[in-house]
Amino acid sequence: MVYCEQPCLGLWLLLWSVSRGLVHDSRHNLQLRGLVVLLISKAAGPSSMNASCQNYNMVSGIYSCQRSLAEITELIHTALLVHRGIVNLNELQSSDGPLKDMQFGNKIAILSGDFLLANACNGLALLQNTKVVELLASALMDLVQGVYHENSTSAKENHITEDIGISTWKEQTFLSHGALLAKSCQAAMELAKHDADVQDMAFQYGKHMAMSHKINSDLQPFIKEKTSDSVTFNLNSAPVVLHQEFLGRDLWMKQIGEAQEKGRLDYAKLRETIKAGKGVTSAIDLCRYHGNKALEALESFPPSEARSALENIVFAVTRFS
Repeated sequence: MVYCEQPCLGLWLLLWSVSRGLVHDSRHNLQLRGLVVLLISKAAGPSSMNASCQNYNMVSGIYSCQRSLAEITELIHTALLVHRGIVNLNELQSSDGPLKDMQFGNKIAILSGDFLLANACNGLALLQNTKVVELLASALMDLVQGVYHENSTSAKENHITEDIGISTWKEQTFLSHGALLAKSCQAAMELAKHDADVQDMAFQYGKHMAMSHKINSDLQPFIKEKTSDSVTFNLNSAPVVLHQEFLGRDLWMKQIGEAQEKGRLDYAKLRETIKAGKGVTSAIDLCRYHGNKALEALESFPPSEARSALENIVFAVTRFS
């Protein structure tokens, strides 16, 4: 499935069209990781030390192994999303539906996610590059560690009282949202036998692009013109963490208490409180900072349509007007 030529080419065409949609409408961010891997592969082009890649099939300036890597990256990401769809049965209420249906759904989610991961591992083995296998395996380990931390902390209602700080937030967010893209970009350069400097620039682009994309997502509940009062948001998202850091623990706890009504948190009230502080504007600045870092990494690649597309993706997720 991973190595059929026509699906790979079809994926490239699909991702290119999604890229154009993403540039003009930031809501279209499907298959972003595979798109970035393909575009950065095309932007870097073949290496001057490319003798060992001569036998690889190249279509549209991208090696077949790089196209396979893009699909593997999407398989891993999709597997994670499927696994995240598992329902906590202990939190179910009678109005949520029959328990047996939920149990069956959880089993299907686990098996489906495992099936995708198995296909990704098989595809990695077929690439026959130990460094790429090591990079993607470490990215998968980072994902598991990051998601485990998110789940363990979100399960604790009083976790909102902890002041993790923005530096800790960055470390945790890289694990759960940035490592896969960053290491996939680096792996794409390794497959084309680019040197360590080019690999590092690709890694930096993937890292900072993923960070700016995550911050943009965190900002949406606070910057949308029309937001339902019933819509919740992550209390460990970038704007909230920055807001908490500016206030200090005591004032933050006071605001949390003021937003409590009958034991429940009034997200609409807390959202307005956060918007009145510095957290949202600081998160926008942080998003643009990572975007600029991603653009700096691209300067080492020669001008091309692929590089322009990568730049446009950054512009799309750092535009807030």
